[in-house]
Amino acid sequence: MFRCLVSFGPQSFPAYSLLFNILNKCSILRTSNNAWIGGAMATSEASPATAVERALNILEAAAQRRDGLTNSEISRKLGIPKSSASYILRTLERRGYLRRDAETARYRLGLKILSLGGDAQGNLELADVALPFMRALGEKIRLTVHLAVLDQGEAVYVEKVEAAGFFKVNTWVGRRMFLHSTSVGKCLMAWLPKQEIETIVKQHGLKKRTPETITNMTKLLAELELVKQAGYAVDDEENSLGARCLGAPIFDATGNVTAAIGASGTLTQMDESSMPKIIEALKETARRVSRQLLRSGAAGAA
Repeated sequence: MFRCLVSFGPQSFPAYSLLFNILNKCSILRTSNNAWIGGAMATSEASPATAVERALNILEAAAQRRDGLTNSEISRKLGIPKSSASYILRTLERRGYLRRDAETARYRLGLKILSLGGDAQGNLELADVALPFMRALGEKIRLTVHLAVLDQGEAVYVEKVEAAGFFKVNTWVGRRMFLHSTSVGKCLMAWLPKQEIETIVKQHGLKKRTPETITNMTKLLAELELVKQAGYAVDDEENSLGARCLGAPIFDATGNVTAAIGASGTLTQMDESSMPKIIEALKETARRVSRQLLRSGAAGAA
């Protein structure tokens, strides 16, 4: 389940971080010259939080007016400079979250909002179903457990169960991760059609995170084939030096991978003697979540 805390920051306020990343990727938060919109750079008026709040206020205002709102009306109603409102409106329109009537110049909610809401609801249901199994797994293997879904060519954590002890994994709900260098990412990618894998790699590349990262397409495809055969994936210091992660796929009713569950720890915590037991526990947990999703019907939404 998503958790929102009082203080800002990606670790303490994951929902804010996720929203910030979404709007930043939509180019809402920054102009072409990297100045924050809504005023001069380095002012509180033009802070990232202000930009996020303005974009949300615009969407909420549009939702409340069936006939829509013009740029001028939005500027007056929300107290946003007209130029800033115009920039945000054009971006939201381009991304499909708003639609503009050519005759009246009024903005209404776009169909993309429906898709976004459906995806979010599906992921929340998925996390709710998986959480009890994740907790049981975490207690059994004494490692941090993550649940991730595929979103726009990246793995996004939608749930996390922190392991007890001194060592803490620097992750949070909403964090986006590369597919090629993470165990959950490999699971999410392995069952995709080859053409879709190639498209993702073309868009995101194969960034070298550590000396162990796979940066060659041929090697990546071979690795993904091994993941499919074994039913689990390994990140052996490929995303972060000193860390080892294991992942297993979660399937929906149609046989497609809807999520991946992962366990993360140090090389010492996941040595050669302990890995077989961890792998089997992880795969069994993934199977149980898959069966529970089938019973609850949440997998179709996710």
